[in-house]
This record gives sequence, C-alpha cells and structure tokens, in this order.
Amino acid sequence: MLVIPAIDLKDGQCVRLKQGEMDSATIFSENPAEMARHWVEQGGRRLHLVDLNGAFAGKPVNGEAIRAIVQEVGTEIPVQLGGGIRDLATIERYLDNGISYVIIGTAAVKNPGFLHEACDAFPGQIIVGLDAKDGKVAVDGWSKLTGHDVIDLARKFEGYGVEAIVYTDIGRDGMLSGVNIEATVKLARALTIPVIASGGLTDIEDVKRLCAVESEGIMGAITGRAIYEGTLDFAAAQKLADELSEETGVRGEE
Repeated sequence: MLVIPAIDLKDGQCVRLKQGEMDSATIFSENPAEMARHWVEQGGRRLHLVDLNGAFAGKPVNGEAIRAIVQEVGTEIPVQLGGGIRDLATIERYLDNGISYVIIGTAAVKNPGFLHEACDAFPGQIIVGLDAKDGKVAVDGWSKLTGHDVIDLARKFEGYGVEAIVYTDIGRDGMLSGVNIEATVKLARALTIPVIASGGLTDIEDVKRLCAVESEGIMGAITGRAIYEGTLDFAAAQKLADELSEETGVRGEE
C-alpha cells in the first residue's frame, strides 16, 4: 500500500487546512519543491498535490509552485494533482508539463459530461476526488453538501473509465482523528477500481488498520497534517506498509 504525502498549495506555500477552511491554514513550508524532494528522499513513491486557491477559484492558481515540484521530482515518481481543474485544456497542459494523474472533484459532480470527455481523452490518467460527509458528496471546497450518495456516484464514474477514486471523509480531514475505515472499505467493496483513502490519517496504527483491509481494493492513503506535525513518521509508515503488503501478497502500485 502506498502512503502518499500531500502537498497542499496556498499562495505558493505548502499548508494544511482543517476541514477545508481556508482561513485555518497552517504554513509548513515556503518551498514546496524542497518539501517534495524531502518526501521522495524519505521513501515516497507518489505525491498528492492540491491547488487550494485553484479549488476555490475554479481555475489553476499555483502553477509556478506546481511546475517547480514536477521539475524537482516528477521524473522519479508519479505526481497526482487536484484543485481548480474544470476543462480539458487545463488537463492537457498539466499532463504535458509532467503531472501523472489529474484529480477532478467538484467538476465531476457538477458536470459529469466533462468527466466523461476527460476519461475518453486521457485514458488512465483521470482520478476522481469524492469528498463526503455521512455518505453524501460535498462540492465547492466542501462548502456545499449535495444529495448525491458517494457509492452511487463512484459506480457511475467507474463506468466512465476513471483510474481510481480518492475518498475523503471531510469530517476528519486535517483533524488527526483517525481514518474512517468502515466508510472507505464500504466504498472500495462497491468498486473494481482502486480507492485511495484520505482524511484523518493520524499515526502508525491507522496505517496498520488500512493495510489490514488493503485487499478490499484500497491502494493507498494520503497523509498531510500527521507527517507535518510529527504524529506519523512517514518513512516508517511506508516501510511498515511495504512489509505488511508483502506478508499478504499485496503491494501498492508504484
């Protein structure tokens, strides 16, 4: 299983939010590319980038920081990116610039036709980010809850040909309150494409719990605040995940 470091970008800096609130940002680095290098050196095999300003603006904002990260590590490991991606031209530009996977969130829910077109145009490179609270999907930087059931939507998008689902429990994200294992497994069991867990990863025990259900279809877990505040040792977490995966005969994709 992959433990995937998150680099959330706000105003060109690496930050973390609590429950998606922009005014709750904690700055962890003013040099995101340097931070990306650090996680690769610690054993990271994939990076998760979020253009936070872009997510709220509905268009890319932190392009300079994203380019710097891709130039620093993009030839060594895959980089997945979400935030403010609303059209095919933006996807094409990011992929041409070295991003491996583009994550579509709000736009997938509001405009499924766009997602369908993206999957057709860029097969194998589109991931959908579904943010949910109590099983219902949220959009617009988590500011609005919809009536959409997360499993129903995920199945629909699977049919479009998305590569994976990033599932975030927004009640737990950035709160260091533990991963919602039950909801994540429930979603993974309903799909044949892999699920990447997100939101609430706190410590090595969370990693153990996720590895125990990896065979249900959970290929990785995104971690942010925990590795920046030190409640999770990233290098130790990925090493443990590899060991546990080998024991069960499952290994995260690289």
